[in-house]
Amino acid sequence: MVKSKNDKLSYISVPSQIIHSLSSSSLHNLLLSPKKSSKPYNRFFSTAKNPRFFFVFLFIFSFLGMLKLGLNLEPILPFSPYPCWTPQTQLILSSDHQRLASLGQGKIGTGDMENEFWKQPNGLGYRPCLDFSQEYRKSSEVVTRERTKYLMVVVSGGLNQQRNQIVDAVVIARILGAALVVPILQVNVIWGDESEFSDIFDLEHFKKTLADDVHIVSSLPSTHLMSRPVEEKRTPLHVGAQWIRARYQKRLNREGVLLLRGLDSRLSKDLSSDLQKLRCKVAFHALRFASPILELGNKLVERMRGKGPYIALHLRMEKDVWVRTGCLPGLSSEYDEIINKERKLRPELLTARSNMTYHDRKLAGLCPLNALDVARLLKALGAPRNARIYWAGGSPFGGEEALLPLTKEFPYFYNKDKLSLPGELVPFAKKASLLAAIDYIVAENSDVFMPSHGGNMGHAVQGHRAYAGHKKHITPNKREMLPFFLNSSLSEPDFNRIIKGLHQGSLGQPDIRTNKPGRDIIAYPVPECMCNDSKTRTQLQE
Repeated sequence: MVKSKNDKLSYISVPSQIIHSLSSSSLHNLLLSPKKSSKPYNRFFSTAKNPRFFFVFLFIFSFLGMLKLGLNLEPILPFSPYPCWTPQTQLILSSDHQRLASLGQGKIGTGDMENEFWKQPNGLGYRPCLDFSQEYRKSSEVVTRERTKYLMVVVSGGLNQQRNQIVDAVVIARILGAALVVPILQVNVIWGDESEFSDIFDLEHFKKTLADDVHIVSSLPSTHLMSRPVEEKRTPLHVGAQWIRARYQKRLNREGVLLLRGLDSRLSKDLSSDLQKLRCKVAFHALRFASPILELGNKLVERMRGKGPYIALHLRMEKDVWVRTGCLPGLSSEYDEIINKERKLRPELLTARSNMTYHDRKLAGLCPLNALDVARLLKALGAPRNARIYWAGGSPFGGEEALLPLTKEFPYFYNKDKLSLPGELVPFAKKASLLAAIDYIVAENSDVFMPSHGGNMGHAVQGHRAYAGHKKHITPNKREMLPFFLNSSLSEPDFNRIIKGLHQGSLGQPDIRTNKPGRDIIAYPVPECMCNDSKTRTQLQE
């Protein structure tokens, strides 16, 4: 059976719109409507004599050649997390999506720059290892039966400050041998968030996970409702277990109830091995987000990952951050003046040393990276232009204009507002802690994570990613790299080579906490909460 010319072209996967336009034009007549001739080769050469034939021939085969090479056509699509896909578009782009996905799994050649960027650290063999001592397990039998002494805590701040204080509250309850009343979340003065513990976290999971460590109750029992709690508002910084017992044990035994406020960063970061493991157990196992938050957060993860690996950025570019750090956003003199005026009106907000100029602070690595800094750093480290980026954080000072240097270099730039469907964020409106929890989930599950500045969320996500499987984490070496950012005489290849060299030691391999005492184990869980000896490893079951 002889196939027609139309049949010969039918196997080529090109968009139907193009086929339609060809069929309705003179090109269709030129290519598919041969002149009458008794011999096929005469028909060919008679057509070839027409100069339009060569133009059409070159156009068609150039287009098909680009498709064969897997040309990335996505930049021509509208900037939207939900482009209007057609079956023909999917045919064109599917091979490119598969290629992107393989980059995160090391399936491209080792010399490929993109593959190097997405490559994950091996973790040096460390795995979660919460093997509590025999002494700890034995004392748990007494602590978990406690029904006469109760610890109440009021936690404040944003989501990750709250998490840190809840972790410390569990540890303090264990030190004192007291039952813990579910922490009370103070109404956030800045955002007006009135969320309670159970709005953010899975309360039953919290109780069940810690059942062998501390007795947890939802509220004070009726036997203690009339008790006068011992209230402490000014716990010194970095206190240890011995100080806690000496300060509170007698009063707690006498009154039966102890109320603590302002726990933020008050408990020492260098505790006994068992207490360090307990902190990890609370942070990485017990504090699971409530189901509605998990559900939406995981949906956004799927939408980001559906098109390949993605980067998560925690951008600290809010107005209050620039005011508190003594830094400037660098957008224009007008914006800088607004920050300077705000700082003069409210000098108590400045947390940085006031004797340093803005320029000195920036060179010392004390300022958040702005969008231009982040874009240059990602490019130097090999992030491909078609990388998907999810950014977490509050609205940047200056609005979308402040993000332009990033969106120009990396057009696939999303946050929860752009990824969510209409109505999905409505239940979380005006609840800053719940919205931050959604950001946390998407950031924790990313292939690469980078904060633009230190902070509670950056540290929490860093430690969680290490504990969950050593996913790649980039710590900007601000102090050493910024002088090169200011050196305009460097060529781009030299700049990239220098910046990559400065970050070779901080691209995700576990950083041993005990090398620098005083580090928070929630950010650095190695070695107290992780080990590489398979004989002693005990993985907690979720």
